[in-house]
Amino acid sequence: MNSRFVPGADVEPGMLPQMPTAAIVTASYAPDFERCRLLCETIDRHVSGMAHHYILVEQRDVTLFRQLQDGRRTIVDERALLPRWLHAFDDPLSLLRRRIWLSLKTMPLRGWHVQQLRRIAIAAHAREDVLIFCDSDVAFLRSFDCGAFWRNGKVRLFRRDGVLENSGHEEQRIWSRNAGAVLGIDEAVVSTHDYISTLIAWHRETVTAMCAEIEKVHGRGWVQVIGSERKFSECMIYGRYVDDVLGGAGHFHGSEELCRVHWTGEALSDDEFRRFVAAMAPEQVAIGMQSFIGTDIGRIRRLIGLGG
Repeated sequence: MNSRFVPGADVEPGMLPQMPTAAIVTASYAPDFERCRLLCETIDRHVSGMAHHYILVEQRDVTLFRQLQDGRRTIVDERALLPRWLHAFDDPLSLLRRRIWLSLKTMPLRGWHVQQLRRIAIAAHAREDVLIFCDSDVAFLRSFDCGAFWRNGKVRLFRRDGVLENSGHEEQRIWSRNAGAVLGIDEAVVSTHDYISTLIAWHRETVTAMCAEIEKVHGRGWVQVIGSERKFSECMIYGRYVDDVLGGAGHFHGSEELCRVHWTGEALSDDEFRRFVAAMAPEQVAIGMQSFIGTDIGRIRRLIGLGG
């Protein structure tokens, strides 16, 4: 094995090597295929410092997404990441429009749950030092170097301090509390920080250590532990592991969101879209149009100058 991937071989535990490598990770599914194609095109146009791009999909979507595969981009079948006892089915309660993942070891899980599990699981299979998570409904509009996610051997951990103390964050508080339970943190230790965003980075070896810690605490596989609750956030689990278990080791905090996202509401008109882009902060390099809002992908392409 290359010594660069042996913890402690040439670097302090929890710290990056002198010249770290980075991979972008995107979890997606068939209805978002054209959005994911646009993401790939804008990554290739604007992003530097990326060693590889992993796109994580369900088994039945692999053939469709392989259209996007090339020398720097790999389509990863979730069967290579998750336990075989977790099975996907068409959900009859949704008239077969949605999928549901069932097992005897977890709660029934939806696609957004399983996408989170894939993002954690890729750490055991990738070789890059830093994993950069980017949703498939994101498009890069400005030049961006992945090196922005590390400095002095440490990885940038997105964290908005004290946000969960405010009203309107009830669900995030549940996710944070459940993250503490997953990690075996004393329930009296309450976190008020928000770690959720898109275009954020994790240290790959820290993720694998986190999974080992979960299994040590509970005596069961980490997928089984996390999937025993339906209200969870992979970002909260990782953030609380870094801050509450590791004491922040190997990381520095940043609260600036690098992607401006239209989270809720109606699809934007052309003029509203242009104003949305014009309002990007100086540090923001990408935009996100939540796919469930229904903004036409052809119109997004036209408005960002990539054709209709």
